[in-house]
Amino acid sequence: MEYTVSLENWNYWALNLCYGTGAIGILILLVHVLRLAVTKDSKTKYDYINASEISLLWYTTILLIISVALYVNTFSSELTVLLIFVRSFVTIMMSLIVGVVVQNSLKFYYPFYIEKRLKELRYKPRISPKTGKPMKLLSEEEEDVYLDEGMQAEENVYSIDYDVWVDEETGYTKIEKYAGHLHAIQCPECNYQTLRVTKEEIVLEPTIDTEGELEKYFDCGYCGYKTKKSFHVAKLSEKQKLEATI
Repeated sequence: MEYTVSLENWNYWALNLCYGTGAIGILILLVHVLRLAVTKDSKTKYDYINASEISLLWYTTILLIISVALYVNTFSSELTVLLIFVRSFVTIMMSLIVGVVVQNSLKFYYPFYIEKRLKELRYKPRISPKTGKPMKLLSEEEEDVYLDEGMQAEENVYSIDYDVWVDEETGYTKIEKYAGHLHAIQCPECNYQTLRVTKEEIVLEPTIDTEGELEKYFDCGYCGYKTKKSFHVAKLSEKQKLEATI
């Protein structure tokens, strides 16, 4: 009698936990989709996707794996030590396999898709609140007029990238800030989007007369491929030289 009661209790609580974890996982996914749907500003949506989407998908996956694992172990007709061990072992192994597959997909394949969406959001024409018409995205040369010296210095060392949108009718300006090397790029060795900047080093300081040189070190998180590239750093302005000597 005690054996039957404990078995019924296990099935009851396992089924309830299954529904609970599954509902939380689906809720997280629905909230994410709803937030994307109601967010109209392209930059706000860009920042949200970049900061949260992959981690939210991973949390959802974990909860759904737990939910399915509980479900397949719910309707037991008998409960013995051997059966508990075998079913637990098989369930854990299958859950780990699915988890690793999804994790690798999110880490190595999904960034290709998310990078495409982020690029579309970043360069989607902004609408001027003054005229309701599309604004113009300025080129690197044109935007310097709207950036202060600190902003220009950030761009010169590739730590920050600024986009400047201008309403040519009214002069209304919108400046958006992006991380200079926020995303991984495609590795030439393994072709995965896992090549990231790990270190930046100025090997030649810029002066008022000559450009400097910046070296960026790249490391692939998948195959371990390493490389480095050199970039020019803009000459110092008179004001920057004066500040450096103070």
